[in-house]
Amino acid sequence: MQWIDHVRDVDWDELSELYRIAPLGEKSPGYLHTAFGNSRYVALVYAQDRLVGAGRALADGVDCAYISDIAVHPQHQGTGLGKAIVESLVQRAQGHRKILLYANPGKEGFYLRLGFKRMNTAMAMFADEAGALATGVVSAA
Repeated sequence: MQWIDHVRDVDWDELSELYRIAPLGEKSPGYLHTAFGNSRYVALVYAQDRLVGAGRALADGVDCAYISDIAVHPQHQGTGLGKAIVESLVQRAQGHRKILLYANPGKEGFYLRLGFKRMNTAMAMFADEAGALATGVVSAA
């Protein structure tokens, strides 16, 4: 496998397709170009010249790093690739006072096994609040 830590040669259509089939929803090539381009840390994993894994972290360099958009091709899920992507981003974000992420409902156990802890005080606002409520990402109370 080949690991890339920059976005210079990314095929944004290929990355968009990875998120669709992972399945992590529809994320347009333009959306991903902006999100990954503005991220301090990027992990892109290729197998035989095919994008099979991705993730990113926003970070300010001292206080907070936020890991987001961990995606693994269905044929590579369960192989440890997702774990390796998260561990790579966590290692590169070392030195920040906190490293955050939020898990899709049902995936919390995966991140707990990687050392993340549940937060009691996390709060969020979503552009699609109804969708966040419907999928269980946030609660109404």
